[in-house]
Amino acid sequence: MKIKKWILPVIALLIAIPTLVSAQGKPNLHVSWTYTVKPLSDCEFDLIFTATIEKDWHLYSQIPVTDGPLPTVFMFDPSLDYKLVGKTSEPKPIEKEEEVFGPGIIIKYFENKAVFHQKVKALSNKPFKITGAIDGMACSDMQCVNFFPYPIFSFDIPLCSGGATTTATDSFPKFDSVKWQHTQDSIRIRKEDSTRKADSIKNNGQPKNGDANSAGTLKQGGTSVWAAFGGGFIGGLLALITPCVFPMIPMTVSFFTKRAKNRKKGIRDAIIYAFSIVAIYVSLGLLVTLATGNPQTLNQLSANIWFNLIFFAVFVVFGISFLGAFEITLPSAFVNKIDRASDKGGLLGIFFMAFTLSLVSFSCTGPIVGTALVEATKAGITGPLFVMLGFSIALALPFMLFAMFPGWLNSLPKSGGWLNSVKVVMGLLEFALALKFLSNVDLSYHWGIITREVFIAMWIVCFSLIGFYLLGKIKFSHDSDLPHVSVPRTIFAIFTFAFVVYLIPGMWGAPIRMLSGILPPSYYSENIEMFSGGGSVMTTNDSLPEGIDPSHCPLNLNCFHEYDKALAYAKKMNKPLFVDFTGYNCANCRRMEDNVWPDPSVKKQLESDYIVVSLYCDDKEELPDNLKYTTEGGIKIDTWGHKWSQMQIDRYGLNGQPTYVLLDHDEKLLYAPIPYTPDIEEYAKLLKDGVAKFNGIHGK
Repeated sequence: MKIKKWILPVIALLIAIPTLVSAQGKPNLHVSWTYTVKPLSDCEFDLIFTATIEKDWHLYSQIPVTDGPLPTVFMFDPSLDYKLVGKTSEPKPIEKEEEVFGPGIIIKYFENKAVFHQKVKALSNKPFKITGAIDGMACSDMQCVNFFPYPIFSFDIPLCSGGATTTATDSFPKFDSVKWQHTQDSIRIRKEDSTRKADSIKNNGQPKNGDANSAGTLKQGGTSVWAAFGGGFIGGLLALITPCVFPMIPMTVSFFTKRAKNRKKGIRDAIIYAFSIVAIYVSLGLLVTLATGNPQTLNQLSANIWFNLIFFAVFVVFGISFLGAFEITLPSAFVNKIDRASDKGGLLGIFFMAFTLSLVSFSCTGPIVGTALVEATKAGITGPLFVMLGFSIALALPFMLFAMFPGWLNSLPKSGGWLNSVKVVMGLLEFALALKFLSNVDLSYHWGIITREVFIAMWIVCFSLIGFYLLGKIKFSHDSDLPHVSVPRTIFAIFTFAFVVYLIPGMWGAPIRMLSGILPPSYYSENIEMFSGGGSVMTTNDSLPEGIDPSHCPLNLNCFHEYDKALAYAKKMNKPLFVDFTGYNCANCRRMEDNVWPDPSVKKQLESDYIVVSLYCDDKEELPDNLKYTTEGGIKIDTWGHKWSQMQIDRYGLNGQPTYVLLDHDEKLLYAPIPYTPDIEEYAKLLKDGVAKFNGIHGK
């Protein structure tokens, strides 16, 4: 019974973490609206918008703040039945510096409740409705949520005896009809799409691939957080077989079993020790989660030059450390202080023992934890939390299990030179992973240094070195003598050299689908002619329309990179427009281009039925001066990536890549925006449905 008192709260906490995080997947704008009409005179009315704001969330003023949040905007549907009288009024907002937007930025916001008023004058001699939508965002201390789908308002205006039909469109000077049409179409089509998915779930018992909330899986940014958990778990297993951790298992378990008065107490202490390890690493994941803020922050970081260059340098340093040039250690005074605290008895002493293990093993676990945390950001704001949960459970399990079953200790391999070999192999892997960060910068800024061939060549060298090292052909200063090659080394060497052989054809343009999302795209190449997945290889042709460059498009498709030119050509050719919101550093974009687009059922449609435009939302090339602008919310649009990213947000309320949008000549949606959809059959059907709808509209 004593065990239950301390173990149940810990288990409940670990169970609650995924549950609490999963709740974030539910769509919630955190602001609810009610609408009422108050007559002011026979033909004048006060439209009252009442916003009820969740606790700890803010709704922002209509007054834009440079580099601040998106302001609240009331968009009225243009009508001849009424005109707006003055601007929408609002209560006095709270003015305060909010850290989430940066130091020195004073923002204006509302808490709990806010009431807005808009005076209108009726011009119709019959009852009518006033409709529109509300744009804006709500923020808490940790994240921000854009309004999408936009809240729709509708007011019933009664008969006005003094009204007379006249022209009133001048009272809507700031109305964006294109944006409004996109909003209406997107809301309508999303409702249709939701109905289709609901029917699919009802008939098949589970959502189809690509649904945002597939059964049993929480997705953020296109990557499952459970995949982040799995990646962290694998990282924890790797950390176990490092020289800093592996020898500690029998020593620590023996310590607990010997100092305990009975076996039951020894097991209890070892379990507390294991849960302390979990608590320490999960706390680290929580700190990273809070620091990253929200998915938009992560999206910006993935293409940020300094973020990528810093982590390139960090991974190189980690790699050199693993090869034995030096050890990355924490200050000895700090480690010794924690170690002395572990001498205390009771639960606190056991916790500090776990803390000591975390510190003294940092030279081995630090690079693995750092790698795992960087990769975890791809799973959204909760990725670091889940990856540390997986890492710590894998690291702590052996201490708990061997304490319960001490006889298993005899089956552990003896410590020896093989532990240092593990570190060397990890060091060479760190060099290979570091190259990805340098490649991210090279792609976004078009340096043309780390091309696909250079990337593959460097990976061939890294993995060849690993293979030769495993066979004993290369030796470092800290390595012990290798009189013979063991069976495990031989097996790992075979798989390593097989991977090298798999990489070699990529030097001449062959697809390497296993590494989709890691390698630079196939068109970022030094080869004049590139492998196109079995189809004909198209080259740049002077007769092609301005703006098309097949040599810079996936599969050598005749694609555009500027939206306006693509739209004009789509009208000329009387074909629908396929808008590909993508990114140079978008792993799922590469997976779609390498694994889904080459399929004949998809490629044929992209080549023949659509005009394709690929818009890179992380392109750092500067815009011409005449195209630069600042949004109403104070966001500076000065690169092509900013332009396409802002366009995606403004028109479709989405900020993730890949996103595929099917449009007709009037820029109306033919289908709801399509997210990452690795199911080839489903993706091909979506494209086919878009063409069918286009033909129905335009009579083809």
